Amino acid sequence: MDQSHGHPITLAVDCGGGGIKSCILDAGGFQRSDVVRTQVPYPFSPEDLLQVVAQQLEDLGSGTPPRIDRITLGMPGMIRHGVVVYTPHYIRRAGPHTRILPNLEHAWTGQDMQSALEARFGVPALVLNDAEVAAAGIVSGKGLELVLTLGTGLGSAFLDNGVLAPHLEVSHATVRWGLTYDDILGEHERLRLGDSAWSRRVLKAMESLWPVFRWDQLYIGGGNAARVTDSVRARMPGVNWVPNMAGMNGGVRAWSMIGRED
Repeated sequence: MDQSHGHPITLAVDCGGGGIKSCILDAGGFQRSDVVRTQVPYPFSPEDLLQVVAQQLEDLGSGTPPRIDRITLGMPGMIRHGVVVYTPHYIRRAGPHTRILPNLEHAWTGQDMQSALEARFGVPALVLNDAEVAAAGIVSGKGLELVLTLGTGLGSAFLDNGVLAPHLEVSHATVRWGLTYDDILGEHERLRLGDSAWSRRVLKAMESLWPVFRWDQLYIGGGNAARVTDSVRARMPGVNWVPNMAGMNGGVRAWSMIGRED
């Protein structure tokens, strides 16, 4: 496959519970296009996701899909070798915290999204958890590094000297009263509590995770990281706050992070 003399062009797709964003990245991970965003059209099947990606690729080319050499797609949930083990939002009737639809749960569970993208677009694809793609764009590769993303829920990725650990759904761990990290830190709670009270919850959550991971570096990103108040940030001096675009810019480095360069 021609990759512009060793400089592949990557379509980076960042899938969230509320919206899906795409852009074109050059070999250095720099944007070569604007970012296009589509609200998730619930109910949402694997075929719907493929259709959204196809439409966004066409939009990026102003009606004519641009040439790409590969696709990186990050999505919420447990992803193993490009296969969806579990995804929390897309199996629901109208998005996060709505009723699970058995037909969608069946369609997503075990879905080989990586192979589906390759078959649809004819280029190599890499499908990871969305926080893992973000991690690829920001970690130093030195020591134990934990990346947490605040958005629809809580995303996480853990790396040892740049090597990605098997994914754990930290967001589904119980915190107290039967509530999970998703329940107490998700967008629905931020809207209910307001930024100040929600930010204090973020601080307490980080304190509860420290004995579990004992990281060398902690990074916090995602769409809601910017909403953590200055007063709470001042109480978290060791945290590296990262821009939300890391979720897309990691679309290039993610390939080398897991040892794929095709």
